[in-house]
Amino acid sequence: MPRLEARPAPSPLMGYLAPVLALGLTVVFGTLLFLALGKSPVAGLRVFFVTPLETLRGWSEVGLKMVPLLLCALGLAICYRSNVWNIGAEGQFVVGGIAAGGVALLAGADAPRAYFVIVLAGGIVGGLAWAGVTAFLRDRFNANEILVSLMLTYVGGLLLIYLVNGPWKDPKGFNFPYSKTFDAAAMVPRLFPGTRLTWGIVLAVVVLAAVWLFLARSKAGFRLAVAGHAPLAARFAGFSAREGIWLSLLLCGALAGLAGALEVAGPLGQLTPQISPGYGFAAIIVAWLGRLHPGGCVFAAFVMALIYIGGELSQSRLGLPAAITGVFQGMLLLALLTADTFIHYRVRWR
Repeated sequence: MPRLEARPAPSPLMGYLAPVLALGLTVVFGTLLFLALGKSPVAGLRVFFVTPLETLRGWSEVGLKMVPLLLCALGLAICYRSNVWNIGAEGQFVVGGIAAGGVALLAGADAPRAYFVIVLAGGIVGGLAWAGVTAFLRDRFNANEILVSLMLTYVGGLLLIYLVNGPWKDPKGFNFPYSKTFDAAAMVPRLFPGTRLTWGIVLAVVVLAAVWLFLARSKAGFRLAVAGHAPLAARFAGFSAREGIWLSLLLCGALAGLAGALEVAGPLGQLTPQISPGYGFAAIIVAWLGRLHPGGCVFAAFVMALIYIGGELSQSRLGLPAAITGVFQGMLLLALLTADTFIHYRVRWR
């Protein structure tokens, strides 16, 4: 009878190679999926991993989707490194977008060109405040942050639906549940003419460098890492568990809120009932695929962006349902979990 036995010393090399192996397994499973659906595996895999990279516009769309995925994943990596299990980046993204949208709707004709900076600041504050609810409940009442952050995600989604169907609905929008289009001053400028890519990707690179410095070179980042890997050692050293909870959740909420602000003030240009196709949930996969390392999250965000765009292209070119994107994300996650399992455990027959 087979059973799993813990390995005495898991291979560090295989730990870094596991994401690549998971991606290879996803390609294999995707081939079998396309065969089962009666589609050409070559055409299907090409749509997912080649077609988005054939043109400048395709690269710009990949970069556009990488921004929210990367920002949310960086925040989640901080949480998971400190052993705080935040599952609510999606809700923090949505509330950040709501806050940014509210600030953007206040912009008048005389607003300065740099007004979008205030919009982004509003998104940061919104996401930070929403994560602060989870931090407060965990700190004050020892509530489970997994359940609290997840449930708050749905509260944030319902709040968005209420606003775009009620007080923030565009009175000239033919009764569609959208806010009015933001003024130009509230929009993040485009990076390249003829594309939708904004300066948000430059901001994401700056945040990436800042997070790496925080985790690798700062005392606060060291305390978070120790608290996550060795809680007893952290307690013996006098590191505050409360500080780790508040700091990690607030940083994650701020980054997710910034991602939401860049989305609504960038490609969307208004508030809609669904400002996110699930970036906050997909960022959980991105964080673990990137091994909770800022550099690894870049690679993982790139792969996840390809899956998002490939899922959209497969609907129009191959006639596949919209759920194909979630299927590929699920296959990637299961492949990564399988690879990690066999890195830390081996099969023994009894």
